[in-house]
Amino acid sequence: MNKYSFNRQSGLLRKRNPEKNSFDNEGELPEKETENPSETPAENPDGEKDNKDTAPKDNVTGMGSVITHRGDDIIYCLTVIGQIEGHYILPANNKTTKYEHVIPSLLAIDEDEHIDGLLVLLNTSGGDVEAGLAIAEMISGMKKPSVSLVLGGGHSIGIPLAVAADRSFIAGTASMTVHPVRTTGLTVGAPQTFRYFQKMQERINGFVAENSGISKEKYSELAMNTGELVTDIGTILEGREAVECGLIDEVGTLSDATDALYKMIRQRKQLNKQ
Repeated sequence: MNKYSFNRQSGLLRKRNPEKNSFDNEGELPEKETENPSETPAENPDGEKDNKDTAPKDNVTGMGSVITHRGDDIIYCLTVIGQIEGHYILPANNKTTKYEHVIPSLLAIDEDEHIDGLLVLLNTSGGDVEAGLAIAEMISGMKKPSVSLVLGGGHSIGIPLAVAADRSFIAGTASMTVHPVRTTGLTVGAPQTFRYFQKMQERINGFVAENSGISKEKYSELAMNTGELVTDIGTILEGREAVECGLIDEVGTLSDATDALYKMIRQRKQLNKQ
C-alpha cells in the first residue's frame, strides 16, 4: 500500500494514516515526519472518517497519474495521452491531456519534499504546439530527476515532451513522427504568416536539439523529408531509429525506465548528503 497519495484537486501530496487507513492533511502540503508520537496530527474531533480509497482512484481516472514508491524513494507517474489540449477545448470524444492540469501539477511535484522523481509515460498524437512546449519547458526545468518513456507513439509536439526529461526511453514497437508545424482553419497568405510558422518551427528545433543528442540541422532534415509520407512531409522513426539518430537516449521497457529513475534518485540523495 502506497504511503502517499496525490490530491488532483489541490495538486498536493497527502500522507496515509496507517491507523485509520485513510489520508491526513487533505488539500494541504504534508508536514515532515517526526519521531515524536506527540507531534502527530490529532484525530478529527467530529469523529468523521476520511474518504479511504476514492483519492487514488480519482487520481487515476481524473488525471491519469499515480504515486508509487520503491522503499523510501517515491515517484510520481504522469501520463500524456491523446492530444495535447491548448487554448481551445477539443470535442468530448477525443482523448486529451489538458495543459492547465499538467502545469500546476508539475510545479507541485517539483516543490513537494516527499516526491523524489518524475516518470512521464507518453502515447500521444501531438496537439497544441505552445501548450506542448510549455509542458516540455516545465519538465526540462525541474530540479528533481525525470525519465520519459514513449509507448505506442510520441508524435509531433510529443517529441519535445519526450526529450525534455533527464533521460528518455522508447519501446521497441513505438514510433515518433517528425514533421513541421501545421495549422487548420483560415490563414493569411502573406510573407508574415510564413515567417511566423518558420519562427515557431525554429523554437521546436532548438528545444529538441538542446535536450537530446540530435542536431537542429538533422531534425529539420527529418521534418522536411518529402519521400516517406504520402499526404504530408516528414519522417516516421521507429524505436531503434529514434535512438540511432540521437533523438531518444535508449530503447527500453517500463522496468528499464523505472530502474533508471530510481538510480538517479539515489545518486541525487547521496550528493545531497555530502
